[in-house]
Amino acid sequence: MGKLTDLEIKRRIEAGQAFEGLSDGDGLYLRWPKGPDGKPSYKKPIWRFRYKIDGKTRVMNIGAYGALGLADARKLIRELRARVALGFDPAMEKRQRKAENRAQAEIQSLVRTVSQLADEFFARYVDGKLKRPETIRQRLDLYVKRSLIGGLPVDQVKPLHIDQVLTGIVDTGKLRTANDILRWLKRIFDFGVTRHYLETNPAAAFGVRDAGGSEKSRERALSLGEVAALFEAMKASATFSPQNALAVRLLLALGVRKMELLGAPWEEFDLDSGVWYLPAMRAKNEKDIRIPLPPLAVDMLRELHVLACGSAFVFPRRGGVGRIDKPMAESTLNTALHSLPHGLEPFTVHDFRRTVRTQLAALNIPPHICERCLNHAIPGIAGVYDRFDYFEERKAALGAWAAVLAGLESGSKVVPIRGRKD
Repeated sequence: MGKLTDLEIKRRIEAGQAFEGLSDGDGLYLRWPKGPDGKPSYKKPIWRFRYKIDGKTRVMNIGAYGALGLADARKLIRELRARVALGFDPAMEKRQRKAENRAQAEIQSLVRTVSQLADEFFARYVDGKLKRPETIRQRLDLYVKRSLIGGLPVDQVKPLHIDQVLTGIVDTGKLRTANDILRWLKRIFDFGVTRHYLETNPAAAFGVRDAGGSEKSRERALSLGEVAALFEAMKASATFSPQNALAVRLLLALGVRKMELLGAPWEEFDLDSGVWYLPAMRAKNEKDIRIPLPPLAVDMLRELHVLACGSAFVFPRRGGVGRIDKPMAESTLNTALHSLPHGLEPFTVHDFRRTVRTQLAALNIPPHICERCLNHAIPGIAGVYDRFDYFEERKAALGAWAAVLAGLESGSKVVPIRGRKD
């Protein structure tokens, strides 16, 4: 053994001289065969080991020259020859290791973390198929992917983990959110079962009583005095951003749902005509609607257009490269309002819609116009036959309500609308 030298090998490589076999002895040799073009077919020569086991000749590759130097190749051959002497077949062992590695890789290809499963579920069943997909994505990101189970393999998630996720949400007082997340977790893990990523759904045994409980209709509506106080608190705050203040004012002016506004792209608005074209795919009732924009709302939207800095969205996300290409997160406004020292009884963003409905009624707006202003279906048999959109009537109603809001913001004395005297 020891017929070759590094100097000889390197000289042949530098000259590009292909060869079928340079023997070093004891079954170790170096191979660098010619390709169809007459040049070496590999980038580097390959070390090979030839031996006999049970009277049959075996040959196996053990590494490329460079990655495996001459001295290391000789050392490896001594170890392999010792195994052959003991009756082992190194080539067969190598094939078995490869087969085991392939099997392990196949098993690993079926392993999914909860975050990966949530992404796969979203791509297949939500994105482009359900309305408000961005809202759903934000909730899954915040309460599932970033939760304590987000990085766990799905087959290791236990009911205890689900309970901890739900309890964490409930402890923040977000009972409705806890119910929503439980529904999504059940769907996500059911999807995982059908894809053979796990055997059973760890969220299957949980019900509404284990999350946020039965949801009761809220009754909270802000009075005119409270709206005025809220406006003053927003003006006085050094941390409540202009975008958040404009969002609150627009939600109160138009009575729309939070994410219908916060997720709106500019292409839905015709500010010159004073119309917002809300498409069915973004509306809760899955019906498109033309929303009349009072001059007050148009002025606010023009201000937002400047603040959007070229974003496609009316309320783009802030902070971070590329974030203005996404709409404001669902939790942003809630968090900002929670931190605002307004001194009012607790309320939610959704309570703004009830406030608008209440105040429109106080303006003596007919009930069916009030319902249309909130994009509600007209109840009863009348709703079945009445398909008129009452655009002009809604325009007048929202215009009257905008005048009240303008008075509140300017500091005019607040008087209950039904009791006011002209």
